[in-house]
Amino acid sequence: MKKQLVLLAFGAIAFASCQSNKNVTDTQPDSVALKAINDTAFSKHIAVLASDDFEGRKPFTEGETKTINYLKGEFEKLGLKPGNGSSYFQDVPMVDIKSTPTDLILKTTSGSSTSLKYLDDFVGATRHVTNQVKVENSNMVFAGYGIVAPEYKWNDYEGLDVKGKTVVVMVNDPGFLDSTLFKGKTMTYYGRWTYKFEEAARQGATGVIIIHEDKAASYPWAVVRSGWSKSKLYLEAADGNKSRALLEGWITQDVAKAMFKMAGKSADLMVQAGKKGFKPVDLGLKLSTTINNTIKKSISHNVAAILPGTKRANEYIIYSGHWDHLGKGEAVNGDSIYNGAVDNATGTAALLVLADAFKKAKQQPERSILFLAVTAEEQGLLGSEYYGAHPLVPVNKTVANINIDAMSASGKTKDIIAVGLGQSELEDYLVEAAKKQGRVVVKDSNPSAGFYFRSDHFNFAKVGIPALYTEGGDDNVAHGLAWGKAQKEDYTTNRYHAPADNFEPAKWDFSGMVEDLRLLFDVGYRLSNETTFPSWKEGSEFKAIREKSMK
Repeated sequence: MKKQLVLLAFGAIAFASCQSNKNVTDTQPDSVALKAINDTAFSKHIAVLASDDFEGRKPFTEGETKTINYLKGEFEKLGLKPGNGSSYFQDVPMVDIKSTPTDLILKTTSGSSTSLKYLDDFVGATRHVTNQVKVENSNMVFAGYGIVAPEYKWNDYEGLDVKGKTVVVMVNDPGFLDSTLFKGKTMTYYGRWTYKFEEAARQGATGVIIIHEDKAASYPWAVVRSGWSKSKLYLEAADGNKSRALLEGWITQDVAKAMFKMAGKSADLMVQAGKKGFKPVDLGLKLSTTINNTIKKSISHNVAAILPGTKRANEYIIYSGHWDHLGKGEAVNGDSIYNGAVDNATGTAALLVLADAFKKAKQQPERSILFLAVTAEEQGLLGSEYYGAHPLVPVNKTVANINIDAMSASGKTKDIIAVGLGQSELEDYLVEAAKKQGRVVVKDSNPSAGFYFRSDHFNFAKVGIPALYTEGGDDNVAHGLAWGKAQKEDYTTNRYHAPADNFEPAKWDFSGMVEDLRLLFDVGYRLSNETTFPSWKEGSEFKAIREKSMK
């Protein structure tokens, strides 16, 4: 669960100290191509992709079939070549598991018990590909943030044997409360919920439960509830996912406080967990639940199309965006279709609009452009993870990835946000392109949300490919900064991952979306006509990976 359209703090500052970069040339964007990027082009595709007929575009459903065939058809109309040999599709084998847990039963050593209600108090599931799993009287241990990070001299599991036990951990990392720890307010990957599940499994835990808190997670409980009320998709593993914990889940912070009280422990433990030297605490509670699964194995699909380069066709710029959303789920105000108009019919439409723009450019790109619509982002970046492990074009011939996810429908802004600013030289290209529009590139002012790990570009970065991910700015040209921030807050509160994320063309202002996409076109167009490769900047955790792949 990403996401970039959230309330950002008022401290966003302009990134004004762009380092000089010999790779950045002064190639001007093609005016004919830019004109192809317009509100009519966007609207045409979004209206289709976000329609009820596409049923929320969940993988394994009729909505997937309609979506991928629509994309294939549009790429064919533009004359683009299939991106996977003779096919526009890349098979992504996955398993769909609908986990239905019984209430969580917590018991004290004295025999008293309490019951936690599914969805209201907790969510839970299992990745194990089996019809039923049982967690019976599993001892519960509070393991702080659930992090093992040698480079930060931090190990919440030190001296702790969690085999057969259920660990309770906090979301985010210690830097969220103490800016002197880890990367301060900038969340590391150790703060992501996905990491916490992975680490608990490596430690041999039977169960792992994350304590939710709105600010630390950067989204409300309603987002957790809606995401976990449905079936979940996983990449198919040879061991049937038996290497993972039997139970993975979340509880609300109110439940956590009540749980600590039940255990005779102070809720202040959640503060103490962020201090050096914290030791795990046995809660003296036992947890039990039964999880029944409905399982479906199938193949989902990434959609890939290529515009071959005129001179260096064996070098690639990849534009990516996820085509999927949440499908049908729990009804809200009588609506059970999660159409995902902003998230991410906008980004999917953007790939088609970009493809048209590049195709119409008077000067065709010298490098090839790969347009990649990936599956199952909403299920944990699965389509891009699969692509990273099974790339359609060589990683060391991939110049850059530019990812597009949830574009703003609130109009033009004076700024554009570079998520994870300071990572790669692609940001230098972004700064130069923004200047042409009279705009500035600003830092993500809510780095504690960990946005750089929450969309598909991350899986390109993990294999070393320089990856750029932007978010629509806050400083609205017509209405100002406060208004722009309020629009993001309203979206997060009322529409993000909810049935209310519908396409409403009469209410949408496409001007900012269009300007942002023209900017990203400019970046990719310049890269496509160069001979050099952009690099990761000093200090980036991905730099060494890239250098190794280029040897």
